[in-house]
Amino acid sequence: MDVGVIGTGMMGRNHVRIYSELKPVQSLFVYDVNQDQARIVAEQNNAEVAGSIQELLKNVDAVSLCVPTPLHYQSAQKIITTGMNTLIEKPICLTSTEGHELINKIPKGTIVGVGHIERFNPIVKEISRIISSPLYVELKRHNPTSSRITASSVVEDLMIHDIDIILHSLFQDPLEVFSRGTRDVAMALCQCGNTPVYLSASRKASKKIRMIHIEQEDITIEGDFMTQEVYIYRKPGLYSVENERYVQENIVEKVQVTKKEPLRDELLSFLDSVRTGKEFPVTPEQAVMNLEVCEYIIQGLSHGN
Repeated sequence: MDVGVIGTGMMGRNHVRIYSELKPVQSLFVYDVNQDQARIVAEQNNAEVAGSIQELLKNVDAVSLCVPTPLHYQSAQKIITTGMNTLIEKPICLTSTEGHELINKIPKGTIVGVGHIERFNPIVKEISRIISSPLYVELKRHNPTSSRITASSVVEDLMIHDIDIILHSLFQDPLEVFSRGTRDVAMALCQCGNTPVYLSASRKASKKIRMIHIEQEDITIEGDFMTQEVYIYRKPGLYSVENERYVQENIVEKVQVTKKEPLRDELLSFLDSVRTGKEFPVTPEQAVMNLEVCEYIIQGLSHGN
């Protein structure tokens, strides 16, 4: 299969690198408005540089679109209306309105997916298998201050990953959302059925954190998205007091997780969808739903500044 990558920023470079390592990929083409950068990325990964998007589309069966978010709608609609199978990096568009318009332009039989990478993190599958009747769920996604330029608030930039997991892997739609914060630090308390779910995201942290914490009647589940480790804590089997200190013994289980590079699995899944015609796991409709929740949360941030 011949594949193209449009945009050679941070995520675009990662797409090019992984495509160059995948057996299903025969030829790899790269395009960027910055042709010098495209040439460097192509040389590093044994890819070919296309002089234009039109030239790239003539030579490939599928495309990863990795341009800046404000350009997603404009670029994606030009590509997908040709019938090209396309994987759009998250978020699907700058706004949910653009997202809905884009969905209406997708030709029948064209594979269009959205790159919500954490859906392919192996701990998500393991936790969704373990979780049964959660009493409380908390997800944290914190980053140190970065010089990376982004047109998005911390909600669309970071929290959207956890929104996707909550909506499409662990629960149904949040019924209620309360949010507060600023452009770079945000929290959201959601009610999913009878379960409170607390989300926090920051671009001002001193420590990078990617974690999930789930309380159930019988167990506590903790997962780390970076180390891809999951632990189950069972209720204490022994309570005692030693030297005026309260002591409890817990049973701690480490879940066996096969560690993988999520982006590699995402791209393999995309190529498999193109080959078989089956729907990509993260659909445009799901991606727009994620963005709608983000927009609702962002409305609360403006009142919390």
